[in-house]
Amino acid sequence: MTRRQNLLRMIAGLLAAMASVGPALAQKSGGILQMPDFASPASMSLHEESTIAAGTPLMGVFNNLVVFDQHVAQNSLASIVPDLATGWSWSEDGTQLTFPLRKGVKWHDGKPFTAQDVKCTWEALLGVAADKFRINPRRAWYRNVEQIATNGDYEVTFQLKRPQPYLIALLASGQSPVYPCHVPLRDMRSHPIGTGPFKFVEFKPNERIAVTRNPDYWKPGRPYLDGIEYTIIPNASTRMLAFVAGKFDLIWVTMPLLRDIKSQAPQASCEVVMDNNSRDLIVNRAAAPFDNLELRRAMALSLDRRAFIDILTEGQGTVGGSILPPPDGIWGMPPDVLHSLPGYGPDVQKNRTEARAIMQRLGFGPDKRLAVSLSTRNVEGYRDAAVIAISQLREIYIDGQLELIETANWFPRVMRKDYTVGVTVSEGGLDEPDQKFYEAYVCGAERNYAGYCNDETDRLIDRQSMEASPEKRRNLVWEVERRLAEDASRPVLLYSRFATCMQPRLKGLTTMTNSRFNGWRMEDVWLDQ
Repeated sequence: MTRRQNLLRMIAGLLAAMASVGPALAQKSGGILQMPDFASPASMSLHEESTIAAGTPLMGVFNNLVVFDQHVAQNSLASIVPDLATGWSWSEDGTQLTFPLRKGVKWHDGKPFTAQDVKCTWEALLGVAADKFRINPRRAWYRNVEQIATNGDYEVTFQLKRPQPYLIALLASGQSPVYPCHVPLRDMRSHPIGTGPFKFVEFKPNERIAVTRNPDYWKPGRPYLDGIEYTIIPNASTRMLAFVAGKFDLIWVTMPLLRDIKSQAPQASCEVVMDNNSRDLIVNRAAAPFDNLELRRAMALSLDRRAFIDILTEGQGTVGGSILPPPDGIWGMPPDVLHSLPGYGPDVQKNRTEARAIMQRLGFGPDKRLAVSLSTRNVEGYRDAAVIAISQLREIYIDGQLELIETANWFPRVMRKDYTVGVTVSEGGLDEPDQKFYEAYVCGAERNYAGYCNDETDRLIDRQSMEASPEKRRNLVWEVERRLAEDASRPVLLYSRFATCMQPRLKGLTTMTNSRFNGWRMEDVWLDQ
């Protein structure tokens, strides 16, 4: 019996080994992946950019300390795996997060990666380094980090002011790469140096971004691709026609364009997923008369969110608060709870009647309308939602004039509050309340475009951040959501769905269901050609 059991174990081990080798044998090396990019970013410094137009081509240039598993579709704490770190551990009181680091890793210029690089990166993000970011959109993510301590060349500890069990999720984001300490930040804007599977080649604004295979990547055998070329094409129809003609291996399309892809490129495989970046109405509360809370509440009550969904996503989007709703999202409110929030009730006409009454009390009406410039980024995901918002605000005596701003100028404009009313996309890239709340709603955050500030809300945000129990934390997150809705802080218009379409030759890419920013390392992607 013992001999038989040993034999069975040997057979099982052999089968397991064969199974693990099988996929590797099927994968092919070589080829240049072709993708379109919808906009020209301002720079190649991932830490200074907010748009996925930079995030997608640059994620593969870098590594993180930890990263969301690129083969698991829904990002969560359970899907976080080591990257430049070999693991992590928390102190007993939850205020120290320690990472042992991988040895033998080299930057693309041949210099060794050490703990000092991690320290330099996060000191720049904290704003305490001598070398400063020109724009620091995610500084608020790390407001709870007291300091970064190194223990030799291969261990680093994040020392926190208070417990923050979900900090690890922020570090796993595709927007959290480690930068080299020896390269000035100004140089990273034009020629980034990373440790990732791909090396940066060039960025020609409004034309292309190109990366090439890193032959010295610390993961043996990766990446499979020789390189990736991103052609910048702002027009959605032009991108689609190029994909149909076989010029691109992968494309993102809106729901209305998906029908055309299916009819004109039936060989393509398309997966529809939720875009966790909400479309939001932003109102600069420092600009009169929008400094009046009642006026902002009237604007929130004017919204017909179902109309946004029907027009922009052919009914396949969803209504949500500031946090992505389930089942795609982990922390957001279900519909029955969401509908209890101010302005989220399903009776749109009742809401607008209340909104018009508020406007009339403020001195506006059919014969005295409020004229405003409504600003947005000049890409379809923003522009189309802004046009609908203008039509809905007219229902409550507000006449909006559309102002289109190019991508390179949009983020600096709204960060310095150089607008009155606008429509934006949250560009968060992470299904994590700490990311969304600290980035967009706490007092003084760089990307708190509306200038919302409420000390009680900030304290509640800190409470949810410290709560380790998922159920207790979820209830606190919903309390924050209610307060944000009551304050008409940044009304969410909709969560959209989009399709990722791939040519049959493209293999090994997992489309993320709750993040559009975190699945682009591309080291396991290959072309069957």
